[in-house]
Amino acid sequence: MFDKTGEWIPLQSFDDFDNGLSDLIDLWSSTGRSPTKTVKKAALAHFKADLEAATLEWADNKAKSKKYAAIAAELAEFEEALQDV
Repeated sequence: MFDKTGEWIPLQSFDDFDNGLSDLIDLWSSTGRSPTKTVKKAALAHFKADLEAATLEWADNKAKSKKYAAIAAELAEFEEALQDV
């Protein structure tokens, strides 16, 4: 996710994505002025881009591909929930 300076830290391992999705949901669940909607949208866009790259990287590895597909499915459910808000 983002480091203390606001720079995006690219997600690389499955654990990064698993933990990152939880962090992303927590970020979007936070209330108040901080973080801003712009920061939330940026985090979502970066997460999606990193996940797409990882999915393509592991497309030929069936086991890893299934793991990343599961994260993508959870992300889709989360995005759907955001639409309902």
